[in-house]
Amino acid sequence: MIVGTTEAAQILEISTARLRVLLSEGRVQGAYKTGKMWLIPLVNGEPIIERGTRGPAPRWRNLRKAAKTIVHVNSHRIRQNQKQQQQQLPVITVKTGKTNTYGDTIEILGGCRVVYRPDKPLSCGARVWIETLNKVMIVG
Repeated sequence: MIVGTTEAAQILEISTARLRVLLSEGRVQGAYKTGKMWLIPLVNGEPIIERGTRGPAPRWRNLRKAAKTIVHVNSHRIRQNQKQQQQQLPVITVKTGKTNTYGDTIEILGGCRVVYRPDKPLSCGARVWIETLNKVMIVG
């Protein structure tokens, strides 16, 4: 489940200002910003806060963003399956980083969002896709 800053602050019993400081420091695991709104995933009913260090963080240390997993349907493979009836290729594509994995059925373990961008498609041409920071299991 994914909640906003107000609900997460109530669950953690801290102020929303303190939660925004933790978010800006990158200490809330899996949280990401959509427009002006923070989306915070819950694990076992509450957000995961990483321990901080004393003193300022070194300037040379850049935090990497969590890699998004993108799931979409490959229309080229659907057309290919319609032409050849003998061998049916899996049509669901799961992209993590630079790797593509194909399957017939997937299961997303946790929150996700469906994105529709007709004016700015993915490099593969997909205009509708699913984004998640959680684990994706390919069933078939």
